[in-house]
Amino acid sequence: MRKTSMYISLGVLALALAIAPFVISNAFYLDLVIRISMNAIVVLGLNLLVGFAGQISLGHAGFLGIGAYASAILPTHFGWHPLPAMLAGAVICGLLAAAIARPIFRLKGHYLAMATLGLGILVNIVLRNESQLTGGPDGMPLPTMGLFGLELSSDRHWYWVVAIFLVVSVWASLNLIDSPFGRALRALHGSEVASRVVGVNVVRYKVTIFTMSAVFASIMGSVMAHYVGMVTPGFADFFHSIELITMVVVGGMASVWGSLLGAALLTALPQALATFEGWETVIFGAILMLFMIFLPKGIVPTLASKFGKKGD
Repeated sequence: MRKTSMYISLGVLALALAIAPFVISNAFYLDLVIRISMNAIVVLGLNLLVGFAGQISLGHAGFLGIGAYASAILPTHFGWHPLPAMLAGAVICGLLAAAIARPIFRLKGHYLAMATLGLGILVNIVLRNESQLTGGPDGMPLPTMGLFGLELSSDRHWYWVVAIFLVVSVWASLNLIDSPFGRALRALHGSEVASRVVGVNVVRYKVTIFTMSAVFASIMGSVMAHYVGMVTPGFADFFHSIELITMVVVGGMASVWGSLLGAALLTALPQALATFEGWETVIFGAILMLFMIFLPKGIVPTLASKFGKKGD
């Protein structure tokens, strides 16, 4: 029954994404949907780490920045094709995450938060200062991405690429959390001591989910950079990391559909508030406060508990 419900929900998402470009005629709204989808994929990976495994990360945009700059530096300076450059960025992020996860996840609470925050800031500083490779604060342009002989030059081309990425990411996340691996993550979130007692290798699971989350971010950093056509250190900015973690919290921690909703709301809301010149930040902050007061578990888990359903 649970599997059937999962595939019905996934089918509805795929159908909605398939219909959307034929319904949306305005280029602005198509661009907004693309950006929502890209953010949603990053947030899905982050929610696996934060929501399901219970491990905080305040520097996740650093991995997104590494992926974006790998897709810019390798083709520009070393003549790589953009697709292998994207994969190389994902491998670099995966190796970096696996290397630093063990010492970082020995920490707990605010010490862990500060360590991940420091990682993100360090990446941002390197990207700003290594101007010969990265272009410094001004960033650098990217070559056009080609896929199976097709040059991805229009918003509609990118829409289909990102839509497929999103459906696959949601499918993978739903299957992951419903697997023994996912149940181990939930146990880890509940109690590390109890998890060890029942035989869960706590360190291995922490390292694995942190690495997976970093690879999610790296790949989408590359896709974002190619879509925009330009990469700057802002990709790895501290405020970008906070924006991503806020999407997780507002949509609902430990909820796949909450990740999608949180990404949609926090990507679209600043655009909707743009008409309130000078007050958009104040209104945005007030809305977030109201969400946290009245929906402290996030939108999807709160509504799901009210209507007696699980929020996965």
